[in-house]
Amino acid sequence: MKIHLENAAYGVLDYAAYPVGMLLVAPVALHKLGIPEYGVWTLATAAVSTGGIIASGFGDANIQHVASHRSSADKRALASAVRSMMAINLTLGVLLALTGWLLAPDAAQHIAASDPALQRPCLLALRIASLLMLVRALESVSISTLRAFERYGAAVRISIAVRLLTLAIAAMLASSGRGTVSIMEATAVLMALGTCAQFYRLHRFLGSFSLWPLFHRSATTALFGFGIFSWLQAIAGVIFGQIDRLLLGVSLGAAAVASYALCIQLALPIFGLTAAGLHFLFPYLAGRVSHISTREFKRTLTWAFAANLLIVSTSAALLLLFGDRVLHAWAGAAVARAAAPVFPLIVVGSSLLGLSVTGTYTMLALGRVRTVASFSIAGGATMLAAMWWLLPGDGVHGLAIARLFYGFVSLLLYLPLIRAVGARRLIAARTPALSELQEATPL
Repeated sequence: MKIHLENAAYGVLDYAAYPVGMLLVAPVALHKLGIPEYGVWTLATAAVSTGGIIASGFGDANIQHVASHRSSADKRALASAVRSMMAINLTLGVLLALTGWLLAPDAAQHIAASDPALQRPCLLALRIASLLMLVRALESVSISTLRAFERYGAAVRISIAVRLLTLAIAAMLASSGRGTVSIMEATAVLMALGTCAQFYRLHRFLGSFSLWPLFHRSATTALFGFGIFSWLQAIAGVIFGQIDRLLLGVSLGAAAVASYALCIQLALPIFGLTAAGLHFLFPYLAGRVSHISTREFKRTLTWAFAANLLIVSTSAALLLLFGDRVLHAWAGAAVARAAAPVFPLIVVGSSLLGLSVTGTYTMLALGRVRTVASFSIAGGATMLAAMWWLLPGDGVHGLAIARLFYGFVSLLLYLPLIRAVGARRLIAARTPALSELQEATPL
């Protein structure tokens, strides 16, 4: 139990470090950079997150594969999986970085169309962001491997240090009159150093095996079999988490992004903290699903969902009660007034998605990644269609309404999970000897 609580705490700290730091840095950056350039910084960081998530979309496959085989004495097979994962992410990272680099001029021209002086800083910021997509893709190999071994602390300590130091330097640069480009340059240096530190830690953990990228046939096949669907799921997650801000920036300009982005940053932790805190459930179940009893399996899910519900309901209630005051103190009266009509909708959308966390991790641990991906894509497609329909007439309010659709669809994932648990119980009942053996097997 101690290790699970420790992993949950590290997961929460890893997620919370950046939003909490942003709560402190955003007022300074908004005041010193101004709303348009702050919007550019927001879009650049959104681009890094978008590209990084897509490039590292095979990370769940790495966790599931390594967690399922970590008890094996064949360390060379695990090393082959990690090296294959490195090759996959390197390929995806290079492709996305190149794509982002080539698209940056057109994106900058649209984002800063009303302010020609802002177009060059926007271009440079987006091109730095495209390079950081590759860095994020490589970093995720180390993080996912350590998480598969349920060793969250080793990777999280480095990640937290880099994020907090990046925000501190961003505040200092903005206060000294430097712009978004300088902030992104400093971010690139720190992220590169952090990634090197992550791989040094991973190399020490795995031993003397090389981490040089290599497409090992059997490991690559196994990773692709699971990973292609987790990658599609990651893309659907990008649609939910980032594309709305990119669409808003292209449609209405950088200034319109600021108040909306602040609402997202304040409400998204409802989902993010839940997902981070319960992430240990994924490698925990993946490493035990073949021998855990049905009774223990159901009990684990019950406790996980109870924790899931408690975190989501408490967070949502606090934000609905005090969110407007936080926005007012955080960004000023003008931004708070602009955010007031859409903030409750954004809170509800994040809450609905947060309630799906237990079902998502459990289905991934069971190997039902295709089902998870199908629901993610369906939710993303529904939301995107709603955005396309509502954005021209309703603007920011339409985007907030569209976010609700993804949350509603994500909750439907519990239907196949209930069937999977029922099928598991039926199989155990038809094989008494196996059932008795499972019931006698400790967690």
